[in-house]
Amino acid sequence: FFIMGPVFYEASTTVLTTITLGMLLEKISRGKVGEAIKKLMQLEARTAKIIRNGKEIEISPAEIQKGDIVLVRPGEKVPVDGVIVEGRSTINESMLTGESIPVEKKTGDEVFGATINKEGVFRFRATKVGEETTLAQIIKLVEEAQTQKAPIQRIADKVVAWFVPIVVGIALVSFTIWYFWQGSTFLFALTALVAVLVIACPCALGIATPTAIMAGTGKGAEKGILIKGGQYLEKVRELNALVFDKTGTLTKGEPEVTDVKGDVLQLAASLAKNTTHPLDLAIVNEAKKRKITLLNVQDFEAIPGKGIRGKIEGKEILLGNRRLIESNLGKEWEEEGKTVMLVSVNGEVKGAIAVADTLKDYSKEAIETLKKMGLEIWMITGDNQKTAQAIGRELGIEKILAEVLPQDKEKEIRKLQAEGKVVGAVGDGINDAPMLAASDIGIAMGAGTDVAKETGGIILVKDDIRDVVKAIELSRKTFSKIKQNLFLAFIYNVLAIPIAAGLFYYQLGFLLRPEIAALAMILSDISVVGNSLLLRRLK
Repeated sequence: FFIMGPVFYEASTTVLTTITLGMLLEKISRGKVGEAIKKLMQLEARTAKIIRNGKEIEISPAEIQKGDIVLVRPGEKVPVDGVIVEGRSTINESMLTGESIPVEKKTGDEVFGATINKEGVFRFRATKVGEETTLAQIIKLVEEAQTQKAPIQRIADKVVAWFVPIVVGIALVSFTIWYFWQGSTFLFALTALVAVLVIACPCALGIATPTAIMAGTGKGAEKGILIKGGQYLEKVRELNALVFDKTGTLTKGEPEVTDVKGDVLQLAASLAKNTTHPLDLAIVNEAKKRKITLLNVQDFEAIPGKGIRGKIEGKEILLGNRRLIESNLGKEWEEEGKTVMLVSVNGEVKGAIAVADTLKDYSKEAIETLKKMGLEIWMITGDNQKTAQAIGRELGIEKILAEVLPQDKEKEIRKLQAEGKVVGAVGDGINDAPMLAASDIGIAMGAGTDVAKETGGIILVKDDIRDVVKAIELSRKTFSKIKQNLFLAFIYNVLAIPIAAGLFYYQLGFLLRPEIAALAMILSDISVVGNSLLLRRLK
């Protein structure tokens, strides 16, 4: 051939070996990034025991049909979703919700596929099978999220589209300058050309965003936080206002007795057990908690809009509001937004009971943390202004939208957006769907088995308000990783290509060999993937 002297066969061999080995390492690393999906798939039960014609049969979970009665013994996995028809147990649901404490289950309770039966034997009727199960829905959501691009990825895509022709152009220019202008040998100029082509790395730019999204969404799935795509990760960075629905999100959504004046709980609960009104049920539940024996009631009567009455041990007992019983007793509780019910015996007021929708565990703690994160916190509710203000004071929320009908919540979100705010909304029910859809980022709490139906861009499987904080932190850290990866990829190419082209040859005293260039290129890929893998360490 026309090249005299060394032909560098070892260089070409080293380049090919290095690139092949690097691609293998990169594939292994990227596989680790996507392990969340594999882990979720491995959760599925391998076998199931069903009862047909009075006999126990072992089959594959894929063969289970809706309506089948499934038997689950201690230590076995629940194969599909269903409702318990016989027996009771405690079930470990951590693989779906991230909650480590086993949940007690009894007849009528729902059970979910892939969860583990800790103790007790029970039978359940299959209600969701195949792709309808909670686990299948979560896997589908995570898979879709990991394939969706964040808007920032478009920048990288545009750069990559122009990258190859630009690099080829730089390689040819470096060859031309060294061979024709600098008078270097053909071999020297060819080495510079090959080094530029080898060291240039569009791969790092291409995988910078997807690997971070895969790692972030996978970590979220492990914790019961489902992020539907990269666009939501990016939007969280701009979030500056967060609107919480009150009932069922910040509060338990079920009235509870908060205060009692006088020895009247036994009489009140004995009357209240005859109705299904939420306030009456709260009084009965409180009596059960205190293990109070309820008394027999004669001549029971409900008085619409006022209360109830009846006779207990020959005495006339009334339980109701101030329209039924005139008294100022318990007025101070009403200032706190509580509902007060009075109790009278033979026309004499004996006591009062305050009932309110109490805060969920950790609500106050979560709100304080979110405020420290720089977010403006709002509360929206259909309750009257006094009740809303009372809950707001308890939580430390100053910005309150009260007496808002469900259909008008969406309008309030749009008003905030019109003020230039990037608004996130947190809700837990179907009536919150329009509000979640209208917001820039909808966060659906306590989705449970209906994760696929949720409107929110971020879905929290558990009914734990602290997961709102975790979801925002995870989203911010994932997007931060995307930016770090893009920086690593850009800075590598900006520095590496000029060195390979020989721009600093006279200062460094050497030209980068192609095999070293190949090693550098592979290391840039692995550094990006490795940086994304750091998200797996998040607690």
